[in-house]
Amino acid sequence: MPQISQRAIEMPASPIRKLAPLATTAKERGLKVYPLNIGQPDLPSPPQAFEALHKLNRKLLEYSPSDGIASLRAKMTEYYERQGIHTSADEIIVTAGGSEALLFSFFACLNPGDEIIIPEPAYANYLGFAEMADVKVVPILSKIEDDFALPPVESFKERITPRTRAILLCNPNNPTGYVYSRHEIEVLRDLVREYDLYLISDEVYREFCYTDTPHTSVFSIEGMDDNVVMVDSVSKRYDECGIRIGAIVSRNRALLASIMKYCQARLSPPLLGQIVAEASMDASPEYIKGVYEEYISRRDVLVNGLNRIPGVYSPMPKGAFYTVAALPVDDAEDFCRWCLSEFSYEGATVFMAPAAGFYSTPGAGKNQVRIAYVLRKEELEKALIVLEKALEAYARLGS
Repeated sequence: MPQISQRAIEMPASPIRKLAPLATTAKERGLKVYPLNIGQPDLPSPPQAFEALHKLNRKLLEYSPSDGIASLRAKMTEYYERQGIHTSADEIIVTAGGSEALLFSFFACLNPGDEIIIPEPAYANYLGFAEMADVKVVPILSKIEDDFALPPVESFKERITPRTRAILLCNPNNPTGYVYSRHEIEVLRDLVREYDLYLISDEVYREFCYTDTPHTSVFSIEGMDDNVVMVDSVSKRYDECGIRIGAIVSRNRALLASIMKYCQARLSPPLLGQIVAEASMDASPEYIKGVYEEYISRRDVLVNGLNRIPGVYSPMPKGAFYTVAALPVDDAEDFCRWCLSEFSYEGATVFMAPAAGFYSTPGAGKNQVRIAYVLRKEELEKALIVLEKALEAYARLGS
């Protein structure tokens, strides 16, 4: 039998999806499974999205330009202007989701064997993208007891080597829900300028910022135009994960020209997805406000409920729709597997993402889980009851 490639062997499995077969089996056994593992919104997409599809009057579904439809990129500049981000259509490249935007950014900014510094815990797929690009992730730990704030700048400097080419930040953060302040981003601005690094900023959760001060985009910080690569997506903003439309935004023209080579190699981003995304940008302020307020109320139900369970601790997320919670268990992955394969309470169980998969530091996050609050409040309340009963039963197994 031909051998599997080494890169495929070393490609990490997704902690978000790798327990999905156990969840499927649990459902086949007749259990209700509360899916707390994945950020799949259950709220409706904007009506403008469906209107655009219903009114579609085309004889041909053709390739689009490799950098995306011009009218979509123009519409995106209007959206960014409303967010206080000043850019132009020729500084935007449309991609097949934020995932492709990140992967192409890795390809264009880093050589094989180069290093990228990423605060952890971090979105698990960053590790997969790094593996695909043959890039070494250099982790820097943020701590749950500090609400996952940015580690001190000295910690970054200690990790910078001649192979360091970039720092990657997710703001608001997936998986922690932390929102980095303007001061924290200015600290990174000074750092990337001093060491001539790229700052790749994943801002797909921009709308979901629950702090008293607005979200700070890297594009609103002066003095690092050539260093900044912003990654964006419509997946969570408009509840449109399935249309696979994202973007790379940068003022570094040489970098954009390099990224375009990868865009041309994959031909074009999804045509129908772009049509839907462009229409969705006409979503009413009431739609955006309603989604925002719903997530705040869901967050409060979930996190307050988690912290009422004995031995469980979760910081209060400042953004996105995730939290990382510490559980009173030695191995959260074993616990999550057990919940899906051996436990039920009143015909139900919970599906969570083991947080160790959001770290590349060995042993980190072993007693933590990432939970997405993308279910209705009534469902979250029921899931919390099931989780508490599961922890009680699991503790009895070890006594």
